Amino acid sequence: MSTSTRTGLGRILVFVYGIFALAATARALVQLGTEASKAPIAYSLSLFSGIVYIVATWALATDRRRLALVTICVELTGVLVVGTLSHPSDIEKASVWSDYGNGYGFVPLVLPFIGLWWLWHIGRRSADAGGPELPA
Repeated sequence: MSTSTRTGLGRILVFVYGIFALAATARALVQLGTEASKAPIAYSLSLFSGIVYIVATWALATDRRRLALVTICVELTGVLVVGTLSHPSDIEKASVWSDYGNGYGFVPLVLPFIGLWWLWHIGRRSADAGGPELPA
C-alpha cells in the first residue's frame, strides 16, 4: 500500500497545484510589470499566492509532507483572510484569493481542504501500515 503524496489523488493535486502555481505567478508578474501602481497590494498578494502554490506543488510532488502541510495551511489562511477582507466589486484589483477565489471558480477555496484531507488520509494509511505519519 503506497502512502506517497504523489500517488492516486495526489497526482491530480500536484497537477492542479502546478496549474495554479503557473497561473497565479504569471498573472502577478504581468500585473506588477505593467500596472503595479494600480493595485500593488493585490498584485503582490497574487505573487505571494503563486509562490505558495509553487512550494506546495514541489512539496506534494517530492513527498515532503510537513512542508506541504505548512504551505497548504498558509494557502487556506490566505484564502480565508483575503476572501473575507476583499470586495467583489474590486474585480480589476483582485488577487487570486480575492472573494475566496471567485475569479478562479472558487478552486482556491476548495483546493486547500482537499489537500489537507489528502495529507490526513495518506498519514492515516502510513500509520496503519506501521510507518510514521508525517516523515520529513
